[in-house]
Amino acid sequence: MSTHDDSIYATATPEPRGGSQSSYNHPPQYTRQPPSTGWGCTGFALGGCAAIAIIMLFSFLLLSLIVGGMMQMAASVSDLAAISQDDPLTERFVSGNRQATNKIAILTIEGIITGAEDGFVAKQIRQIIKDEDVKAVVLRVDSPGGTMSGSDYYHYLLKKMKQERNDLPLVVSMGSIAASGGYYISTVGDEIFAERTTITGSIGVIASLYDATELAKKIGVESTPITSGPHKRMGSFLQPMSDEEKAIWQGLIDDNFERFKEVIREGREVFADDPESLDKLATGQIYTATEAEANRLIDGIGFLDDAIAAAMNRAGLNETNSKAIKYRPKLKFMDVLLESRSAEHLLGTKTFQDLTTPRIYLLCPHVLPIAKRE
Repeated sequence: MSTHDDSIYATATPEPRGGSQSSYNHPPQYTRQPPSTGWGCTGFALGGCAAIAIIMLFSFLLLSLIVGGMMQMAASVSDLAAISQDDPLTERFVSGNRQATNKIAILTIEGIITGAEDGFVAKQIRQIIKDEDVKAVVLRVDSPGGTMSGSDYYHYLLKKMKQERNDLPLVVSMGSIAASGGYYISTVGDEIFAERTTITGSIGVIASLYDATELAKKIGVESTPITSGPHKRMGSFLQPMSDEEKAIWQGLIDDNFERFKEVIREGREVFADDPESLDKLATGQIYTATEAEANRLIDGIGFLDDAIAAAMNRAGLNETNSKAIKYRPKLKFMDVLLESRSAEHLLGTKTFQDLTTPRIYLLCPHVLPIAKRE
């Protein structure tokens, strides 16, 4: 590298105009030129090294993602191969003695209830029925409700499970919310616990019906269905509802509401003996855990551990000779590839279609867009 400063150059003083010669020679003067803006050899070298480093870093990250994904897929496929067809769900240890054979099964129902016949809830119930080592069940409910048919179907399956297993003890543990359909299925429990911040109740029935006729007019859409009868189009959001149609829908609501109260009276003896007290509560109102306990909708306030302890006690077990377990869905090969293992817990396309189709719901009202009160 040169040791002199190339930015400094010697310049001679120009001759005076007129060609006259100065009486003496002026010494050379030096001026500083602006520095060069080019990269130079050093800059290009540093830039090249930086580019190579960045390329190597991205290559390493990409390779790590590929290798990690392949390892995860291999592990998942290994888990898949280890699960037999006779054991559709895997178990996860929760508490108690890990080596014990007696089980307290935690059966979970979460999210919007649609009543899928081949869904995770139905699979849990079927596995409990087959597993003789399960001595008691804790039904963990964290749901705002869902369809009337789905809630009733799960209630039916839970009752069937208890009957087929000779009145298998069942204790309910309510999570953040167990309202409407969530409370409907909870009534199957021998004992019901709610957490201190649980919202429950919302005993009532609703039909989600909409009128978009004005919107259709504004965008130039007209519905012209061909029907076999005057009420075949009933419930369409592209036509106003007549008084006769409202009366028909109200009849459906009333019938299902009576069914809801009947289920509560069957599961809660206190209301079987005093049905008028249930009528006062069945207004669709939601209740805190404290209010629910005071109104005898639940038996006590406690967390999941309290419900597990109560289930053990009902089965004559303890933490030394039993263990609490939870179920996980069986992995399918396509689930491994697409990473959609818990897809049915998400609010996917099918659930959206279920919620937007005219039908009867046992659902806490804040879940659906309901028209304002008149």
